[in-house]
Order: sequence, then C-alpha cells, then structure tokens
Amino acid sequence: MGYNTKQLDAILSVLKESKGAHVTADEIYMILLNQGNRVGKTTVYRHLEKMTNDGTLRRFTLGDNTSACYQLADTHCAEHHHLRCSVCGTLIHMECDYLDCLADHLLKNHDFILDKGKTVIYGICSQCAKEEKK
Repeated sequence: MGYNTKQLDAILSVLKESKGAHVTADEIYMILLNQGNRVGKTTVYRHLEKMTNDGTLRRFTLGDNTSACYQLADTHCAEHHHLRCSVCGTLIHMECDYLDCLADHLLKNHDFILDKGKTVIYGICSQCAKEEKK
C-alpha cells in the first residue's frame, strides 16, 4: 500500500463518516489533521478532483464564491433537489413531489431534462428566518 493510497483511504473514510453530508476540501483537510493524518491540502484537492472525474464523488459548486463541496456518488443525492440558505450557507436535501412535477413540466413542455442532484434553490432556512425576526 503506497503513501497516496493511505491518503486516499483516509479521505474516503472522512467522506464515508460524513454520512452523505456535503463537505468542503478544507473541512476534509481539517478533519484529517485533527485525526493526526499528515496530508497536504494540495493532496486533498488532487484526490478529490481524481475521485470526481472517475465518478466516485459528486461535486457541488454553489456559485457564490464559496468552496465547492463533495459527497460520495453512491448516496441518493441525485434523486432529490437541494435548498441553500443564503444567510448561513446550509445545504438541505429535499424530496418534494411538487418539484418532481416541475421536472416533468420542463421535460414535456420545454424539452429540458432537470438534473435533480444539481438543482439548488436559494432562500432562507427556518433557523435564520427566526433570527432575522428577533
């Protein structure tokens, strides 16, 4: 087992332990450091890129100058939409029949196939909305 394999295994372990949550490269790097794994940040990014390219990971970019986040591709993430809080940045998984109807409408009426796993709807989560009311 080579050095890169040990690093790759450590990164995969962090992703598996995240239980389907979306994690950034920096979060993975910090978790590895806290676990005593000596791995460079560049190495983490390189392995994440390779795993994204080979289909092991899904990469989410949210387009607002935040870091991309990653998730193992074998999760059910491709089957549902996502909500993103514009205040705290939380990414919420959402399964909703209403949005599935929207996907059907887009296909039937606009000949457009919606990628549920990459669909992100922006707004404010309930916790941040409560804070704003205070």
